[in-house]
Amino acid sequence: MTNAKLFVIDYTLHGQPKSFIIRLEKLDNAEAWHWASCDAGVGRIGRFAREQVKKTSQPQAEKFGIENVQWRRSDARSTA
Repeated sequence: MTNAKLFVIDYTLHGQPKSFIIRLEKLDNAEAWHWASCDAGVGRIGRFAREQVKKTSQPQAEKFGIENVQWRRSDARSTA
């Protein structure tokens, strides 16, 4: 992961706000939903780096009470 960056993922789990930081080379909405589900204990993380794991989709995550998944680079400055 030579080009890894830190990202902040915010989401709600059964109405409770949650947030965590993750180091990845790239992140998009589908990946953010998957990692939010992993943080919530719903998604699966592979045991080995090369193990292919089925990603948790937004509709699957929503069935377990995960909502409002948003993400940003950790070094992004807020304009508020």
